[in-house]
Amino acid sequence: EVTASGIASKVLKVGVGKEKPQSSSTVTVDYSGWTTDGRLFDSSVLRGRPATFRLDQVIQGWTEGVQLMVVGEKRRFWIPGTLAYGDNPSGGKPA
Repeated sequence: EVTASGIASKVLKVGVGKEKPQSSSTVTVDYSGWTTDGRLFDSSVLRGRPATFRLDQVIQGWTEGVQLMVVGEKRRFWIPGTLAYGDNPSGGKPA
């Protein structure tokens, strides 16, 4: 599945229900973030606790992508740089 903005995703585990979050929703998720060259740059799983945040307070790719999900769903996203940290990020942000 690919959105109009270029986010590709694959459902790894089907969730329950039909209700999806809105861009202003607060969600609690477990996630791992990887660079395009395979380096792990962040992971709530490794920290041992899920992250809670408002979808309108994170990168645009997360705001859009998480709105595709339902409770309990596990999904892998491939987010273009334009919806994340850019194509040439600096300051410790992932590439």
